[in-house]
Amino acid sequence: MKSFSITALLLCAGLASVSALANEPAKVQNKATTPRLADGKPDFNGVWVRDGLGGDTFGGGKREAGGSVCILCPPEPPPGAAAAAAANPQAAAAARARMAPERPKYKPEFEAKVKDLDARQVEEDPALRCGNPGLPRIGAPDGIVQTPGQIVFLYNDLHGAAFRIIPTDGRAHNKDAEESYLGDSVGKWEGDTLVVEAVKFIEDTWLIDDGAFHTPELKVVERLQLNNGKLEYQAIAHDPSVLAEPWQMRKRTLKRSDKPMNEPLPCIDRDIDHVVDGTHHDNAR
Repeated sequence: MKSFSITALLLCAGLASVSALANEPAKVQNKATTPRLADGKPDFNGVWVRDGLGGDTFGGGKREAGGSVCILCPPEPPPGAAAAAAANPQAAAAARARMAPERPKYKPEFEAKVKDLDARQVEEDPALRCGNPGLPRIGAPDGIVQTPGQIVFLYNDLHGAAFRIIPTDGRAHNKDAEESYLGDSVGKWEGDTLVVEAVKFIEDTWLIDDGAFHTPELKVVERLQLNNGKLEYQAIAHDPSVLAEPWQMRKRTLKRSDKPMNEPLPCIDRDIDHVVDGTHHDNAR
């Protein structure tokens, strides 16, 4: 273990203090320069794409043509992975060539069900047959249309186009809403953060890969905020009937794109009949 002198530690502490002080004006400036609508709320309008690779909950990203984010791309490997693979290629081949995302934690009595669904994912996962992935699996919106009192999330997903109309005028959930893939959503503002609560979900979707099922009691809370021009998105899934604790997805950071949001290509399943090992399939969202 390397040792450091007291002088070096003091120098590091001093630099950290200077850095923290330097960041304070940026926070104030960010709030002052955040684009806003006529009602004073932050303006989320636009087409949004992932801001770089890595840290993706679903093990992949979306790449604009010529851009820095990709569709069906694996995440960045952890530090030292390349050297370890070169030293022991057989072990590297045996291990999955992907970085496992964080998974929901289930109550002990449901762990066997999750394991079984994971083992039979190709048979059981509706998203692999062009089904709507549901929320939160569909991820952050690809486009946003915002007006005072209402915001619309647009999705250019692997299964096709999808949208959500979310009131932000203080109304409650629609008591007569039927269960759906993306739920019944209402939004509210907590300062400059948009908080969206969605309930009433169809049961036959997963939270993420690997058999992460849920019940109709699922509630998803999403938080969106602008930070220095970037949109930060995070979702938390609550399903106390099966989950041991709420599942918090890794935060995603998105940037505005100047490219139009086009109609997605139709989803046509051409792979299922040719699967050799059907034990697992990564979600590329």
